[in-house]
Order: sequence, then C-alpha cells, then structure tokens
Amino acid sequence: MDRDRAPLVAARLTSTFRNLPILVPLVFLGVFVVWPLVAVLERSLVGVDLDRVVEVLTRSSTRGIVWFTFWQALVSTALTLLVGLPIAHALARYRFGGRSVIRSIAVVPFVLPTVVVAAAFNSLIGQVGSSFGQLDGQRSLLAILGAHVFFNVAVIIRVVGGFWQGMDSSLEEAARVLGAKPIAAFVRVTLPRLAPVILGASLLVFLFSFTSFGVILILGGPRRATVETEIYRYAISRGELDVAALLALIQLVIVIGLATASARFQRSYAKATTARSKPNPVSVDTAVRRLHLSLILILVIVVIGLPLGSLIQRSLQVGDGYGLSNYTNLADPVSLLPTTSILALWTSLKFAFMAAVVASLVGLVAAFGIVRGGRMGRMVEAASLVPLGISAVTLGLGYLLAFTVFDFRRSIWLVPLAHAVMGLPFVLASVVPAMRSIDDRLRQVAATLGASPSRVRFVVVWPLVRKPLMTGAGFAAAISMGEFGATSFVSRGKSSFTAPLAIFRLLSQPGELIRGQAIALSVIVGLMVAIIAAVLERQRGEGVQIL
Repeated sequence: MDRDRAPLVAARLTSTFRNLPILVPLVFLGVFVVWPLVAVLERSLVGVDLDRVVEVLTRSSTRGIVWFTFWQALVSTALTLLVGLPIAHALARYRFGGRSVIRSIAVVPFVLPTVVVAAAFNSLIGQVGSSFGQLDGQRSLLAILGAHVFFNVAVIIRVVGGFWQGMDSSLEEAARVLGAKPIAAFVRVTLPRLAPVILGASLLVFLFSFTSFGVILILGGPRRATVETEIYRYAISRGELDVAALLALIQLVIVIGLATASARFQRSYAKATTARSKPNPVSVDTAVRRLHLSLILILVIVVIGLPLGSLIQRSLQVGDGYGLSNYTNLADPVSLLPTTSILALWTSLKFAFMAAVVASLVGLVAAFGIVRGGRMGRMVEAASLVPLGISAVTLGLGYLLAFTVFDFRRSIWLVPLAHAVMGLPFVLASVVPAMRSIDDRLRQVAATLGASPSRVRFVVVWPLVRKPLMTGAGFAAAISMGEFGATSFVSRGKSSFTAPLAIFRLLSQPGELIRGQAIALSVIVGLMVAIIAAVLERQRGEGVQIL
C-alpha cells in the first residue's frame, strides 16, 4: 500500500513545485491589490450611515465635482487628439532626419511625474512668483487641460502612430489617383481603418485624465476638484474615511467600465495589426510636405518643449537674475518638510531601487508561471494587469484601511511595495513575450546534453530575458520615482518622505525661495526619469515599449 502511495505523493509534490511560480504573483497581488480593494468595498458598503451617504451624494458641490471630472477628461481627450493625430501622421508617413529623436522626446512627458508636469504648467501659465492656488479660475483650467495634453499626447503618437506607420497606404493612394482630394481620401479610406485604434487610444487618454490626481491637486486647488482629489481630501484632510471609500467605490466602477471598453478596442487593434504591411514612409521632397513638417515640428516645440523650457528657466531664476541658488538651497532644512529636499530625493532613489527589485523578482517568477501554467497562467497574466486600471488614490486609500494588522502602515517597506505593484505589469509585459519567444528546441538540446532544469534556465533562458527584465525594472524605477497618489496616503514621517511629496508641499506655500526649490527639485526628478526613459527607448524591440 505504501509502495503504491509513494508515486502519488511524488506526483503531488511535483505538481506543487510546478505551480509555485503561479502562487508567488497570486499571493503578491492578493495582499497588495485584492485585500486593499476589499477594504475599500467593506468600508463603503458595510455599516455606513445611509442618510450621510445620500446627503453627500446629493450635494450640489458633489454633483459639480463629478460633472467637472467628466467634462475636463472629455475636453482633455479631444484636445489631445487634435494635437496628437497630426504629429502621429508626420512621424508615420514622413521619412526625415531626427524622426527617431522626436519620437523619443514625445514619450518623455508620459513618464514624467505628475507633480513635475503640474509644476511646469504652473510656471508656464502662472505669473512669475505666484504660488499654489493663486491661479485664477480660467488660468487654472487652461493649465489643467494643457498639462493633460502634454502628459497624454504620447499615447496618441505611439499607439495610433505606430499602427498608422505600418498600415498599407496603397488604398489611399488609389483613391487619390481616382480623383479624390487628400482630405476626402483620408476621411473615406484611412480614417475608417484607424477608427478602432483611435477609439482605444482615446479611451486610455480619457481614463488617465479622469483619474488625474497630482495635476488637478496642484493646478486646480479646491476650486477645480475632481472625484480623485475629493477622495484625498475626505481621507487625509477631513478624516471622513467612509465618504472617501464611497467615492472611491464609485470611481472604481467607472474606471472598470472604461478599462473594459478600452480592452475591447485593444483586441480590435490587435486583430487589425495582423493585416498591416511593412512601413513605407515617404521623403519630404516637396514644398508642401516641407511646410507641413515644419508646422508639425513647431507644434511639438510648443506642446512639449515650451513647458519643459519654462520649468528649467524658472528653476534658474533668482530674483531679477539667474543662478543656481534654487538647487543649492535643496540641502537646507525647510520647516514645511520633515526632512530636506535632497534627503527626500535620496529616499525616492532608494524606493525606486527597492520597487524595481521587488517587481523584477515577482515578475520573473510570475513570467515562468504564466508561460508554463496553461489556463492558470493566463488568469495570472490577466490579474497582473489589474493595477493598471486602478486609481493610485483608491489603492492608497485601500492600504490605509487594510494594513492596520501589525501596524504595517508604519513600515518603511509599504511605499516601495506599493510602487512595485504599479511596476509589476511593465515587468511582465517585457519578460513574458521574451520567454514565449524562446525556442523549446534550445531547452531540449540543453537537457539532452545533460543539463539540469535549473542549469537550462541559467544557460538558455536567462541570457534571452536579461535585457527585457532590465527594461521592465527600469520602468518600475521610473514609475516609483514619480508616484504621488498612493504615496500621499501611506507615507509616514521623514523615513518615507519622497521627492514628489516634497514638491507638492513646497508648491502649496507662497514664497519665491520655497517655490524656486520646488521647481528645482522638479527639474532634477524629471531629468532622472527622462534619462531612464531615453535609455529604455534605445532598447525598443528588445523589451517592452513605453506604449
């Protein structure tokens, strides 16, 4: 009897070890995503004073906040399309020197921290020396819309432009040969084929604008509040966690709906890509094309270069002249901050490294499970994308509500672990395709030559996934450097006080010197993230792309 049971026990142990890579991401996502979301649901649905809920939801101010959240996201999306589609067309259809450089520059705003983008537009649109909250209503709205266009234009350029570049242009050329004018050929032939991609990208832009936090909080203030900023104010400023949880639940339902619709269009986009041809850009060899390209380059300079240039210029401005004192003052203590700006920057760098390591380790183990796990692997792969569709503020509120056990909210590890959750999808998006592309015959040959499974992974698999893993780790680090939403909930004391938090604190107070430090710190953080983005952009084709 024991002899018969031995193979069965061995088979079960083998199955357990085979499924171990699946359990790692499941436990990680369960603890740091599912548990906090359940805590939000519990706080918003269980034991809540319904009269209080109805009173909050029926306020005219609440209705105004919800309405502003929707319409500013809609207008931001429309403006982003208006700016992004011409640039996407030029990069997709024209062949000219510097095209790859412009494509790389266009991506930088998307990976910049939101507080840096907000500081750039505060500097560009606000008066010199104006502090947080002193932008009037019209200028704050203009700054919000401009920041959203600046931040999201890369989505249109990369998603729509990438598809447009590979789309067969022979049908449009045939329509023009038959007498159709360029605009008519575009509307009747090209636009219908681009429609699924444009709609999918537009939903992403709308989602990013709808859940915008740092930009609204800094540029809008209380007068331009959204659901996202109200969750923060009810939880942190007013201490009304039940109302904050209810607003988070409402936002979560809307975000899930938007993410589902976006995924549907992404599937349409994936099907459309199978019919694409090789890129066939044309030379800029006519006066009309040269004029068109010149206008596009001016548009890029105005939309992307002007805010960044204004931020750098303002960081160097000292009184009536220019100097480096805003940068050197970062080492001085400020009563508004629990630590100096330089130490906050050092904390951000440490957390970025910790988040990248955690996301890489979990992602590498999860990738093995996804590739080898069959149906369970596909479920884990889908679950790993959940953090992309969750508001960072909602996640941070969930941490605040859930992690009362062992007082984990005070742990220094909570901030980098939260950042690792947000970076994990990028690691998997980089490593999983690389693992799936490995020819099984390489493994079989190595095993035939006597290599153990661990030796096969080290000799065959690791060299092929090393660069994609480093790419994913770079994205996780860049995300951690600029993360503000969740960090604003879980940061406790100077040991977890990051550079984005310091920028927000400094921008929230009047004073030429204080604001100068905020902008100087914004430039440094933005430069670090931009360097990471530039390095990753050079590895396109070897790992995950930014978009």
